[in-house]
Amino acid sequence: MNAVTVSIICISMIFIATTLGSSLVFFFKKDFSVKVNNMILGFASGVMIASAFFGLLNPAIEQAGSLFSNKYLMSIPVIVGFLAGGLLLLLLDKIIPHFHALTDTEEGYHSDRVSSRQLKFFLAVTIHNIPEGLSVGFVCGYALSQNTPLAIAAALSLSIGIAIQNIPEGSAVSIPMLSDGIKKPKAFIFGMLSGIVEPIFAVIALFVASSLEESLPWLLSFAAGAMIYVTIDELLPSARKGNLVHYGLWSFMFGFVVMMALEILI
Repeated sequence: MNAVTVSIICISMIFIATTLGSSLVFFFKKDFSVKVNNMILGFASGVMIASAFFGLLNPAIEQAGSLFSNKYLMSIPVIVGFLAGGLLLLLLDKIIPHFHALTDTEEGYHSDRVSSRQLKFFLAVTIHNIPEGLSVGFVCGYALSQNTPLAIAAALSLSIGIAIQNIPEGSAVSIPMLSDGIKKPKAFIFGMLSGIVEPIFAVIALFVASSLEESLPWLLSFAAGAMIYVTIDELLPSARKGNLVHYGLWSFMFGFVVMMALEILI
């Protein structure tokens, strides 16, 4: 497959996976148990961290090395881009009003127009899906600019990894809504729409990355920083509920291994 075909598959795959995960709400009568919650979020965290390292930072370092012969200059776009990605997510957390159901806390600017608890929760999930869309878009742009089997394989493996974790992530959005009395069809729609930002930002990122090849080290490391921020800020703390923290820990290990295996095998 060529880079264009793979990019279309990758961007479609991540949204389909979120929709599939959200549809699991129709098979549940109540919210997840603490054990299942920790396992789901631990697995998603492992995939996210591994994706940031193997799928984004490694290509960013390689691209920076091809642009700069001096190792000190080479480190600048990777370090600055990584920190900028985290700062963007911090800024969004401070500006956009949203609610973290898993930690029972509210963040962002207070607005009477956004007073619904459900809407704030939806915004929280939407914010944290942005880095995944950027990651897929940037790595697909990297594949288009390089047009090599290695770059295409990198885009495919990263997207498969994110799609795999989007299935439990989609269910983690829709199923907990049952506890708040939300009907299953509405919970499914909330879960599905929370993932719509991923293909939107992926397409934007793809065009930016493919047209500005020299900016790839900055863009790839930027996406990595945003993913690391999201994982440490939200997913990992929520995967350590109750006295069942080892379920989250070992699920993290398994998610990391799955992503690492994809990087090696594809």
